[in-house]
Amino acid sequence: MHPLSTPVSSRFRLARRVRELTAAGPTAFLRALEGGPRGFWGRGDRWAAWGGALARIEVPSAGPEGGRFAEVRRRSSSVLDTRKAGWADVPAEDRPRFFGGFSFLGRPARGERWEGFPSAGFVLPRILLEGDGGRLRLIVQGVDGDKGHVLDEEADRFVTFLSKVSPSEALPCAGDVSGVGRGVERPDRDEWERAVRKVLRAVEAGEVRKAVLARILDVDFPDPVDSIRALRCLREENPDTHVFYFEPRPGRILLGAAPETLARVQGDAFSATAVAGSVRRGGDPEEDATLAKYLLRSGKDREEHRLTAEEMAEILAPRLEGLRVEEEPRVLPLARIQHLETVLRGRLRGEEDVLSLVEVLHPTPAVCGRPREAALALIRDAEPFDRGWYAGPVGWFDPAGDGHFVPALRSAVGMDRSWRLFAGAGVVSGSVPDSEWRETRLKFDPALRALEAASATPSATGPAPGDAT
Repeated sequence: MHPLSTPVSSRFRLARRVRELTAAGPTAFLRALEGGPRGFWGRGDRWAAWGGALARIEVPSAGPEGGRFAEVRRRSSSVLDTRKAGWADVPAEDRPRFFGGFSFLGRPARGERWEGFPSAGFVLPRILLEGDGGRLRLIVQGVDGDKGHVLDEEADRFVTFLSKVSPSEALPCAGDVSGVGRGVERPDRDEWERAVRKVLRAVEAGEVRKAVLARILDVDFPDPVDSIRALRCLREENPDTHVFYFEPRPGRILLGAAPETLARVQGDAFSATAVAGSVRRGGDPEEDATLAKYLLRSGKDREEHRLTAEEMAEILAPRLEGLRVEEEPRVLPLARIQHLETVLRGRLRGEEDVLSLVEVLHPTPAVCGRPREAALALIRDAEPFDRGWYAGPVGWFDPAGDGHFVPALRSAVGMDRSWRLFAGAGVVSGSVPDSEWRETRLKFDPALRALEAASATPSATGPAPGDAT
């Protein structure tokens, strides 16, 4: 263990205790943090699980002058000095991170389901468990006003606890998505067809080039959902996606598996991916390859994808040095669906950081449409529900301006037995209502299968290592 005290604002100085571990997983760690804010962020073998709140940032609406993104930056600066200059020489792994996200629109999400999810909400965690390939670190954070031995003792308790529990659970994760029949889908099939045809008429009239319509699936499971097991199953079945879990208030949970990166900043290096255009996976390698070739040749899917990549490049060009956009999209194969993907890279100009770039990019045509305002008007008219954080930017940022955000896709929000799932499809010239309906059904799958599996059999929980929040 090596103590670290990093320079922060006059409010307090952040103190950290870091332990290197040889074996641990996020499941038991997150269970030990039940009853307080907790979350997960990761892709594959690079992840962070966290709990407790050393500080919170909550912006209930679009925010005062400058908007909610500027307000998040301002409030984070009142907790830590988030000016880049003060953190330039601190290694990235030693910087604290704020985890959270933004609603799709600037207004607060309406309805009981979104309680605890304001227009913007972030947490500076008390404790984290980080995995990076074969490396594992436990981090306990406090302030210099805390007695050092308190942080040491808390770290000791968790290290001892994690050394005695299995890093995974034996219970299987195969969900039975036949349960979709028990749910209530909105819009229904007829309403969906009318909404898609309305967008197609707007496309023909030149009012929009694309609009992304979403649907919801409300499911009441026969047994309570073990949300941490659902997270484990979501990760297990979707290793190539960005898996997220946010529980800002006990029992109020958003989880999902996003295929794309909205913005990632490391130092002055920026990257993002445009992901749009979809087809299912095949039943065997030969069919899979045939479907991938179809996707690459599909005029409708190529147009849907091009609109997303073009707009992202137009927005980024004046803000990045040396913007590079792949000339041809590639196929991104996921568990049950394939997408067209284009990678965009560049280097930051001036005072740009991850929050400033997320602000200008969101919402991309992949989750909204083009032109943006015209597409938003169609979305508001067609969707009989509040998107809340669905398709909004979720992720993390640090005091140096680094961070990683994705749109909250393939997601579900809920608690106990009652959950709402979201899925969307881009409507462009050539779209067919029935095909878009089937696409959204396919996009319900990741969250639905994880929730089904986590509702089927209760998981055993181990003893907690003491008060960890």
